[in-house]
Amino acid sequence: MTQPITILVVDDEPAIRRLFHAGLSRAGYAVVEAGTAREALNAMAIDKPEVVLLDLGLPDRDGLELIPLMRGQAAILVVSAREATDQKVAALDLGADDYVAKPFDSEEVLARIRTALRHRVPAEAAERPVRRGDVEIDLAARLVRKGGAEVHLTPKEYGFLAELARNAGRVITHAQLLRTVWGPGHESDVEYLRVAARGIRRKLEDDPASPSLLRNEPGVGYRLVSQD
Repeated sequence: MTQPITILVVDDEPAIRRLFHAGLSRAGYAVVEAGTAREALNAMAIDKPEVVLLDLGLPDRDGLELIPLMRGQAAILVVSAREATDQKVAALDLGADDYVAKPFDSEEVLARIRTALRHRVPAEAAERPVRRGDVEIDLAARLVRKGGAEVHLTPKEYGFLAELARNAGRVITHAQLLRTVWGPGHESDVEYLRVAARGIRRKLEDDPASPSLLRNEPGVGYRLVSQD
């Protein structure tokens, strides 16, 4: 029998932990709870969860400090009342897979969990084609097609889109995209991203003014939409 995926819920509010426990259990996940940073780190070592739902306002330590300690061991979804853009950017740059603001929609959190789990695929699957509707991004061949026809993107447009495709469903911050595609020293040149995004949308979106493929997270970054 296949073992259920384990999710660690880290939140100092018992009511939030109970809410998550009920919803996640109904969805077929095994749930472990922690109310402090110390309990969370102990649970990481003992229970080895595949996903962590992490609140930032913990009583003994700021949740942001836990992200580098957990990164690489599990997918990390920050679920926090902190809505400031700088907090979201900090969490994502430290290695969180996603960020959901409280109050949250339970179905949205479940969808984000599924996306994060899909992202944690074996390395050999990392270059498989990514398909969204009639758009195909063939990472191995470095080709993009729409409706079966090849679409020409500039090198920077392709680099931008490929980075999002490799992390489909996740928000990639402006600084991460600029560092990866344009190189170190360009982390503040956000206008480069706006120009590239406009070009990609014009070539791939059915309605560039109402994009359904490439989404902007204002002040934070971009994401290639999830299939959910």
